[in-house]
Amino acid sequence: MNISDVAERSGLPPKTIRYYEDIGLIRPDRGANGYRSFSEKHLHKLTFLGRARALGFSIEECRALLALYEDETRASADVKRIAKEHLAQIETKISELQSMHGTLSHLVHCCAGDDRPDCPILEDLGGTLR
Repeated sequence: MNISDVAERSGLPPKTIRYYEDIGLIRPDRGANGYRSFSEKHLHKLTFLGRARALGFSIEECRALLALYEDETRASADVKRIAKEHLAQIETKISELQSMHGTLSHLVHCCAGDDRPDCPILEDLGGTLR
């Protein structure tokens, strides 16, 4: 398969596929003409990476998960550890977003949104709201 074919089948843009090659996540074969040639195995790796990235795993986490996926002697505990750490990061982010939502909701509620210049949102952003 060429890069267009594997991009279509994996759902990843060619630019992302080239980036994954540049950082060593995949290593497609090269023909005599220098063009990339992707196998079903490459497609499977790209699909794996696309799904992992969609779940928010970092590139380095993806690298570790891919190595574990390819290691038939892996311990599932290693995979679980990576997933649990990522889940904890997601939970922290959710908490931060909920806090941001609460603060911004309060500020929006406090702002009259009329023709007057006073605005609690701007006051808060400027650090002048007490």
